[in-house]
Amino acid sequence: MFGWFKKSKTTVVATLDWEDYKGFRIAATPINEGGQYRVSGVIEQDEEGAETKRHAFVRADLIPSEDEAIRITAMKARMMVDQLGERMFENS
Repeated sequence: MFGWFKKSKTTVVATLDWEDYKGFRIAATPINEGGQYRVSGVIEQDEEGAETKRHAFVRADLIPSEDEAIRITAMKARMMVDQLGERMFENS
């Protein structure tokens, strides 16, 4: 009777395809939400003798195709690196 209240099951891509960008690693992790994909990703940076810094992000954008969501995620991650650099890890 109240089936329209059910939330759609969300899944995250299991294998990560990393891209190197200006000393950072970027991976898209689009989240499937009812046939659309939420922009989501991970940015990492290694420091010699220290733990890997990691920043995961999820955006409100819903994209109809997984390939397009991956492309947009990579674009947004590169923009974060360009604008914030290592400061993105300060509150992670």
